[in-house]
Amino acid sequence: MILVTGGAGFIGANFILDWLRLHDEPVLNLDKLTYAGNLASLAGLQGDGRHVFVRGDIGDRGLVARLLAEYRPRAILNFAAESHVDRSIHGPEDFIQTNVVGTFHLLETARAYWAGLSGGERDAFRFLHVSTDEVYGSLGPHDAPFTETTPYAPNSPYSASKAASGHLVRASHHTYGLPTLTTNCSNNYGPFQFPEKLIPLMILNALQGKPLPVYGDGLNVRDWLYVTDHCAAIRAVLACGRTGETYNVGGWNEMPNIEIVHTVCALLDDMRPDPRGPRARLIAHVPDRPGHDRRYAIDAGRIHRELGWKPAETFGSGIRKTVKWYLEHAAWTDQVTSGGYREWMSLNYAERQA
Repeated sequence: MILVTGGAGFIGANFILDWLRLHDEPVLNLDKLTYAGNLASLAGLQGDGRHVFVRGDIGDRGLVARLLAEYRPRAILNFAAESHVDRSIHGPEDFIQTNVVGTFHLLETARAYWAGLSGGERDAFRFLHVSTDEVYGSLGPHDAPFTETTPYAPNSPYSASKAASGHLVRASHHTYGLPTLTTNCSNNYGPFQFPEKLIPLMILNALQGKPLPVYGDGLNVRDWLYVTDHCAAIRAVLACGRTGETYNVGGWNEMPNIEIVHTVCALLDDMRPDPRGPRARLIAHVPDRPGHDRRYAIDAGRIHRELGWKPAETFGSGIRKTVKWYLEHAAWTDQVTSGGYREWMSLNYAERQA
């Protein structure tokens, strides 16, 4: 069995669904079910004995210790995190508590569990920490992409909290010998993504005829990674990655935000035409967020050379699948865009009028 934390979130849920589609090895899923955790994303596993869900906090050492003792997982994969930069600007404390303090408690509990293992179980155990390219800071337009040796230079409360957790993971390996692995991924997109993030927000707003808010000039550049490609990379790192090492995971798809928005509009116009006209008419440039990093880019060469991983999806194929999924899963989006979601959107965009 493996333990997945944050398995009801966007990437965690996709990972579990993919894992159980490809493996019979059971998954113990520990998730606090904050606003972005949604068991509806895992509805297809209802009644599947290979998926064991426990609601709880990674910082609850007593709970995590009991789960480890009862289920004896061979690996812990830590997806649990507060992950939205805008929310970290409005309320950074939650990010420190979950991403830093929570990860510390999880590491300490995992270390005690690992120390009690023996023989082959001890040798095989892994702690895999899922992180982000945002820990590296911002690139200039002609700078080389981030590599695994790029110094951390986080610029938001979110990225600072993820950088801190990454340092704790590294220290747990180098000081205590805990067999850790770290992945730093670029911007994910795909099914089950909470619609505060750029792509699902644009899809849902466009379908409802609402403005499509684009920060600043829209020329901030990100590397885009389809979520199932990311899941495949994590499986490869878990299976064959060298302990104590970091692997950057990217989609080789650098694009400015405004181009992403235009692509989404064009796909929606093709798949579900709006009689009022092209969706691009809804694009509204709004004041930028504080400290907005200009460009991220990932060099994913190491994971390809050492583990043979590369993305299966181009941005063209992945974004088409994503738009199609949201069009076909209106019930899921209706459920997650609750009153709490509407309150957040009002807060975040109240002072950002076009």
